[in-house]
Amino acid sequence: MFKKLALTALLLTASSAAAANLTVFAAASLTDAFTELGRAFDAQTGNRTAFSFAGSQVLRTQLENGAGADVYASANDAQYSPLVSKGLVAAGQAFVRNKLTLIAPKNNPALKTLNDLTRPGLKLVIGDRAVPAGDYTRRMLAAIDRAGTYGKDFSARTLKNVVSEETNVRQVALKVQLGEADAAVVYATDVTPTLKPLVRVIPLPSRFNQNASYPIGVLKGSASPEAAQAFVTYVQSAAGQQILRKWGFSGPQ
Repeated sequence: MFKKLALTALLLTASSAAAANLTVFAAASLTDAFTELGRAFDAQTGNRTAFSFAGSQVLRTQLENGAGADVYASANDAQYSPLVSKGLVAAGQAFVRNKLTLIAPKNNPALKTLNDLTRPGLKLVIGDRAVPAGDYTRRMLAAIDRAGTYGKDFSARTLKNVVSEETNVRQVALKVQLGEADAAVVYATDVTPTLKPLVRVIPLPSRFNQNASYPIGVLKGSASPEAAQAFVTYVQSAAGQQILRKWGFSGPQ
């Protein structure tokens, strides 16, 4: 009840002032969820929120080089924490979690099981090492190596099949949608209603999957810090979390 009252008070404060123009830098995997969430937030507060969606590492570099923004939402701490250390953004607050999954074109039989990732000639697309999804992918492969379930050097044999490393996870999914890959590693949330009819989903065993935790915070140089904080609070609210769950994310705990 207290949190609900606090949110209401914060949103009323934000809406009672002159409407703010907010810029939110957000990980590409948040595109659909944040677009809907932003519309709901603006309708409630009168603010005008614009989004810049890209790989978290791209957004981090832009912020380090002086790009103007009010809020930053990253797909991992590795691309967020350095900005905290540099005094550019407030300490991150985890607001959602995500999981990896394998996808393949609907009518392409090349990938049926996890073990097929090592099949010679299979065309695999993943995120670049600096992209959170790419980092989580490599952590997943390392976990499989440690277990030894699929034989020696599973990760090395799998990575030999990588034909493209993309700069954001939505580009990874697009390669499969366009039929340019036999398989890809993406987030579960990237299997959107648009993509779902076009692909097959091969779930990853939970013991190998990775817990992708997303932090969010207000930029220290925000021109509208109160409105920016109101957006962060809305993301964490029951209404914001409901929209995020609709798009496949799970809660931060």
